[in-house]
Amino acid sequence: MEGDLLKDTANFEMDRRLATSTNFDHVFEIVRTTVEKSLRLHRAGLTLVLGDLPNYIGAYHVLGSNSIVMNRTILEAVKALSSSKLELNSFVYSILLHEYLHSLGYLDEGAVRRLVQKVTYENFGREHVASDMASRSLFEIYPQLKQLGSGIEGREFEVIKEFDRKSFPYIG
Repeated sequence: MEGDLLKDTANFEMDRRLATSTNFDHVFEIVRTTVEKSLRLHRAGLTLVLGDLPNYIGAYHVLGSNSIVMNRTILEAVKALSSSKLELNSFVYSILLHEYLHSLGYLDEGAVRRLVQKVTYENFGREHVASDMASRSLFEIYPQLKQLGSGIEGREFEVIKEFDRKSFPYIG
């Protein structure tokens, strides 16, 4: 009983942090915290890039690099379709968690999807919006995304300047 209360309190704290996050770095700190708690793994020094990708790709990690590239078009669409900051942040959390696991050396897509569910369920509970995103396809949750077409190209890649800041607390 006491263990359940502690777990509920921890889940509430993660939910509060996710609901109040205001940028990619805040959400990524939640990703890092939940992975450390659930898997006892950590990696520092990642860079987030927004780019125009084919719309069947939400994001990818460049194998052997420190980069995560997120599909800007899908992000903008989910931002427009989300009913709350928590919902949008849950989407970002799910995408960053998936790619962070790739950066930790998990290459098999099926294994990564199962780990995303495990980490999300353990840290937010099964009924949380982030857990829903971890267990279903993005196109199931947002069928309107099918109307985006194949994707657009041409805009420059954008490096998110304030991302993974805790890895480098002082550079000077």
